[in-house]
Order: sequence, then C-alpha cells, then structure tokens
Amino acid sequence: MSLDPFRIADEPFYSPVAEEMTLFEAAYAERLPVMLKGPTGCGKTRFVEHMAWKLGRPLVTIACHEDMTAADLVGRFLLDGDATVWRDGPMTQAVRGGAICYLDEIVEARQDTTVVIHPLTDERRVLMLEKKNELIPAHEDFFLVISYNPGYQSAVKDLKESTKQRFAAIDFDYAEPEREARIVAAEAGIQPALADTLVKIARASRNLRGHGLEEGASTRTIIRAGKLISRGIGVEQACEMAIVAPLTDSPDTRSALRSAVQACL
Repeated sequence: MSLDPFRIADEPFYSPVAEEMTLFEAAYAERLPVMLKGPTGCGKTRFVEHMAWKLGRPLVTIACHEDMTAADLVGRFLLDGDATVWRDGPMTQAVRGGAICYLDEIVEARQDTTVVIHPLTDERRVLMLEKKNELIPAHEDFFLVISYNPGYQSAVKDLKESTKQRFAAIDFDYAEPEREARIVAAEAGIQPALADTLVKIARASRNLRGHGLEEGASTRTIIRAGKLISRGIGVEQACEMAIVAPLTDSPDTRSALRSAVQACL
C-alpha cells in the first residue's frame, strides 16, 4: 500500500517553545523512539505533524482508546468473497513503508495492546504478526512516536515502566503568555490584543486545576474560541461555548470560570 496519502504537503504552523525540534531531529537520526509528555492541547500533535513535514516522511497517526486491540494496530484476516485475506493495520503499514507512526494519547490504550510495540523500540526493530507467524523488520526510515499526558496518571490508567523506559522523552507545556498569544493570533486569525485576552482567560482557568477542574483551558481550546470570535460571535459567548461549557458541568465551577472571563475582559 502506498503511503503517499499520509504525506503532509503544506507546512503545518508550529512555534517552537524550546529545543524540542533539535531534540526530535537527533532522536530521529538515531531512530530512538520518542515519547512526548505534556497536557492536553499544548501542541504535541501539531509538533509531530510539523516534524513529519520537515523530515519529508509520511505520518500515520493512531488515536488510542480503551477498546483498541492489537489487531487494530497490526492487522487481521478478513473475508473477501470466498477467500480469507490479510489486511495490514496502520502500524504495520508504517513499519513496512518507513513512516513516522504516532500513537496519540497512548495511555488510553490497554496495556496488553501496547506491548506489541516493544520489539520496535529496541535494537531488534521488528514487528511480530503472531496470527501470520511473520516477523517484519522495520524499514530503515520507520520512526515511532507516542504522546502521553502525565496528568492522567492513575493506578488504572498509566504506562508500564517497561514501556516508558524504551523511549526518549521530550517534555511539553503551554508556551509562555506572549508566545502563546502569538500562536493563538496566527491560528485563529484574530488581533494580538484579543489573543492576549484569551490567553489570560486560559491561564486563569488553569489556576482552577485541582479546584473543580481536571484540566484548564488548553491552547487548542482558546484557538477555537478565537475562531468563533472571528466569525462574529461575541467574546463572552465564544468563551462560554468553547471554554466554560466543555470544561465542566459543575454550576459552581462554571460560575468561577465565568468570573475569570469577566475579570480578563
């Protein structure tokens, strides 16, 4: 199967926060699998898209979830008329074709599923298709990236230490206010002053983490608010729709968020 549909033609906008691009390129040069650690909506996925474009590699993205099985990753036998045929899963396609394979929010996947990546993360660089009794050596350009939100750690939902230690890690966080405002202005197509206000609202909401909120407003969230405003929606209404309502159903916490919006306006 051709991986051309997975190539990114146009440069995705990304504003570096620190040395993450240099670190990623060094890891790619050595084919060291990388784990991106950071809160929801801070730019991890956009970063991977930008680096795939920069390196000229196709990008196969897999959104992990708790019902995902190993077959969803590597493939399965399917009926085709009167015959049974094998269909490669997205990870197998990436391994064969030399793509960057990105497992988004890997902590959402079952631990018995994610162990299939282990042989790809050490000197073996192979993928075992147990149902076919086939061992696939990874293409020389294959590169494995996972993302992980440490804020979701729990006894039930966490990565095994044996998985974590197979990866080099790059820490991500929300950009400092001035840089985050530039990102929001560029992505949402709004004026810098308005972007600055939205960042202030987001930072105020992040202060409520642990006090009614599991997560504050992410950069992605306030970009959505900015896009609504650019379409003529009022600032307060856009913040209600993109920030307050999605983040919580608690009346008290919503009231606190609305107060934060008012204070920033």
